[in-house]
Amino acid sequence: MKCKSIYWLAVAMCLSVISCDNTDDGSHVDPITIYEKVNGNWGLTNLKMVDEFAKANNIQPNEENLSTYFNYEDFKINFSVDEKNRPTSYEVTGNVPPLFAPKGFWALSSDFQQTNASAVKIYLYSDAQKTQKTDELRLISVPGKNDEMQLQLVRTSGGADFVSYVFKLNAIN
Repeated sequence: MKCKSIYWLAVAMCLSVISCDNTDDGSHVDPITIYEKVNGNWGLTNLKMVDEFAKANNIQPNEENLSTYFNYEDFKINFSVDEKNRPTSYEVTGNVPPLFAPKGFWALSSDFQQTNASAVKIYLYSDAQKTQKTDELRLISVPGKNDEMQLQLVRTSGGADFVSYVFKLNAIN
């Protein structure tokens, strides 16, 4: 009798342990894309012009802070997405000299951050079909929990970079 009760106790314990092994992973959700992170209004905190030729040749000074010149403290940019988090339009506001087209349409070179060291590119277009590219920005710092983003606009001549503009932006709620 004692042996049977130990047997049934062991079976009951095994069944209770097995029944607890029902893992619930939740429902499937799409991964977070860079589009979701870039979407929204951004205000300029710093604009730096970098002389790429001087930097490559160790000539000083090779950087200039432009944040307080030409009303750049008023610079704001909005990147919009649709209900499926696909890019639509962008618009620069503020009374600032344009370094790139002040409004248009945009797309990323990749929906997700690259696993190699290359930066994701933001392609700027003049048309909604995204056939007329006007410029290209490098996303050198992807927004995270700190709501900061850095973009780089590079100007080239003869295939060589000669000047770049680094925009440091904060999210505007």
